[in-house]
Amino acid sequence: MIANKKVPNIRFLIVIALIGTGLLAFATSQAGAEEALKQQLLVDASRIAIENCVADPNMQWFLYHLQNAKGLLIVPRLYKGGFFLGGSGGRAVLLVRDEKTGEWIGPAFYTVGSVTFGLQIGGQVAEVAMMVMTQKGLENLYSSTFKFGGDVSVAAGPYGAGAAGAVSSFNADFLSFTRAKGAFIGLSLEGAVVNTNYEWNKTYYGKPVKPVDIFVGRSVSNPKSAELRSAIARLAK
Repeated sequence: MIANKKVPNIRFLIVIALIGTGLLAFATSQAGAEEALKQQLLVDASRIAIENCVADPNMQWFLYHLQNAKGLLIVPRLYKGGFFLGGSGGRAVLLVRDEKTGEWIGPAFYTVGSVTFGLQIGGQVAEVAMMVMTQKGLENLYSSTFKFGGDVSVAAGPYGAGAAGAVSSFNADFLSFTRAKGAFIGLSLEGAVVNTNYEWNKTYYGKPVKPVDIFVGRSVSNPKSAELRSAIARLAK
């Protein structure tokens, strides 16, 4: 005699599958929303960092020569010690100036790691703005990764109330300007590594994009970056 076997309720299984699919979609949507919020906070923090820089009377050179930069790499929060991905560094945004129109394009997202802090630094967080001075500097930013002091050169930008007319190391690919708690600090970017954050670029623009797509092909844009771009354009006049 064959024992009766319970046949699973097909409708019940379908309902369970739909619930599981819905929960997965919801979790994915929530994760995407959180990532988008982090990106926008970084974009907004970058605008504030640049406004802080130009409001500092010791950053006159930066303000007066911003219009000559090919691009601007901003790290609104550069962390000292083990506060960022197990080491010193931070997330960055890049904007590039259109040499024909003066329009600022972007941003693209990056990470900066392995930064060396000077002994005179007491704080754990700094604001860093790096002027991209050469085409070589831009081309390295269009790649996946590069190292300061190896692939490109970097020098500290002129600092001080009387530095507006100073001649700096224009042969350097990047000029760096650093502030912490309202004061200039000693910091070395030699040996620091810059990586393109492809995942953040994909999330911010809604599809996979490379830096060259953003800045050269100009195939994508995001209106949420308008305030940052406008602020830099206004200061670079």
